[in-house]
Amino acid sequence: MTDVLQKGITPSGLKILMLCWEYPPNVVGGLSRHVFGLSVHLAKAGHQVHVITASIEGLTPFEIIDGVHVHRVKPVNGDDGDFLAWIAGLNLAMAFMGDKLNGGMKFDLIHAHDWLVGAAAIVLKDSLGVPVLSTIHATEHGRNNGIHTEFQRFIHEREQQLISESQHLIVCSDYMKQSLTTVFSVTPNKLSVIPNGVGTSTSVQVMVEEIFPSLSQRKYIFSIGRMVKEKGFETIMEAAAIAKQRKLDYFFVIAGKGPMLLEYKKQVEQQGLTDFVEFIGFVTDVQRNSLIAGCEMAVFPSLYEPFGIVALETMIFGKPTIVSNTGGLKGIVKHLKTGLLMNPGNAESLLNQAAYLMENPKISKEIGSRGRQIALSLYGWKRIANETGKLMEDIVLGMQVHGDEETFTMKS
Repeated sequence: MTDVLQKGITPSGLKILMLCWEYPPNVVGGLSRHVFGLSVHLAKAGHQVHVITASIEGLTPFEIIDGVHVHRVKPVNGDDGDFLAWIAGLNLAMAFMGDKLNGGMKFDLIHAHDWLVGAAAIVLKDSLGVPVLSTIHATEHGRNNGIHTEFQRFIHEREQQLISESQHLIVCSDYMKQSLTTVFSVTPNKLSVIPNGVGTSTSVQVMVEEIFPSLSQRKYIFSIGRMVKEKGFETIMEAAAIAKQRKLDYFFVIAGKGPMLLEYKKQVEQQGLTDFVEFIGFVTDVQRNSLIAGCEMAVFPSLYEPFGIVALETMIFGKPTIVSNTGGLKGIVKHLKTGLLMNPGNAESLLNQAAYLMENPKISKEIGSRGRQIALSLYGWKRIANETGKLMEDIVLGMQVHGDEETFTMKS
């Protein structure tokens, strides 16, 4: 045992190879923010973290950001317009880079984020001879309430492959743990529930009216997310239509990019809702913070949400936050205590919660304050990274003690 300990975890920490397809400043969804927050705080805790991610135009192939070594690779045949071919090429490039980096430092563990990097993780697991820890952020089955097409089945099978090949799995909520045990027949002791973290800064560099003059002196309800159906933005448009009919002075501002953005904007125009809802597209972190700081409340009406880090981002600002009573969101918010719950897909329910906050400003402020306290105490990145780091150390040590076992299981 002494020899194992001497060869294993040292005071200098682990050498961690992190694989993710997006990483700031390349931000597509919440995954990149998660990996950034986790990797930065793992590095602050004394671990050596190397992230391999996709290259985008204008960024250097390598740089150190907040103590994290970031390696950007171009997918093999990266000009291929087919998404699955692009992903295959990205995984090849990641595997090549992982092998190259390992020659100089010998990694202790691979941490993979979702199926998009699964092929590279599995190849590197064998070539490097180290365990794979995978965080499953979402599933194709969950996004689509089942598997209905060949494309969805392909992704589902890639998810199953990564789950099977991983020594251990992290999910962000009890909802996701139940999902993996049900859909993929994962044994519960192969799963650890570690929530997403959130940055604690609430600095606002510029007032919202300076960025968006149309919002000057105007009360608004804020939402943000990727423009896809599962985020439930159609529910906000339905609520806006009802508000118009009832002559309610509600204005919804929705930020984010994605495949449905142009369609949503078109629907707003066609339904004559421009005075009640506006999709403003992509916003920077500075703009997002200004929009949060200036809003009356926030709403996240997701139909499917494994966790819901965006809700934490508004709660950190002390803003009363309405979320769908589904998935990971319902685990974050306690109704009328730290936020409000609405029925998923129900515009009347959304309006009822908003009306309650509008009509009870003192209670609204108290809910926002309690939400901030919960977000700070339970979801700070330092705490999340420490918990993840301890799990990683246990996996590495367990692999050294017990040899090349298929899985690392938590003690019950």
